[in-house]
Amino acid sequence: MGRNLGSKCKLCRREGMKLFLKGNRCSMEKCAFAKRPTPPGMHTRVSSKPSYYALQLREKQRAKWMYGMLEKQFRRFFHVATKTKGATGRALLQMLERRVDNVIFRSLFTTSREAARQMVLHGFVLVNGKRVNIPSFLVSAGETIEIKAKDNTKKALKETYDANAKERSIVAWLSVDKDALSAKILRLPEKEDIVLPINEQLIVELYSK
Repeated sequence: MGRNLGSKCKLCRREGMKLFLKGNRCSMEKCAFAKRPTPPGMHTRVSSKPSYYALQLREKQRAKWMYGMLEKQFRRFFHVATKTKGATGRALLQMLERRVDNVIFRSLFTTSREAARQMVLHGFVLVNGKRVNIPSFLVSAGETIEIKAKDNTKKALKETYDANAKERSIVAWLSVDKDALSAKILRLPEKEDIVLPINEQLIVELYSK
């Protein structure tokens, strides 16, 4: 599986906003973006008005980094979204949110999507009782996700859940059972449920050229 092995903090600085790629560290004072919010590289303080294409590109890159995807996979998601009934941008956001690693992250069992991705890859996740080890697996309404682990790992996950619950809330389209380490998909997510600052229309325009 392809991975971005570069500095995650540089991605936040490049996009000019916190992408929360390193979990709780992003909320601490030692966050690299908080210390140095300027873009990486030389001549970063030269101000210029970005072109419309640059805005489209940055929006796509921002969404791609947030969900931990590489270009080929992200473009494939967009291609599938174009074949779906309704608005392409809405379908794309729904697909991104329905990734099983994102659902685990949204359920507050991990501090980052990367941690959720590792959990899936190591075979700890079941969807409707069947083991899933593909982070990009898309869940559907009515399905249930469970985390199967040893007792000491279960205790750590529940502690992580409690800590995360103080910082963020569970999305409305999920029903989470902390004790059973499970989450049920009540319905498909809507644009209003996604609090991420993503302008999906810019991404649609970029790929439609």
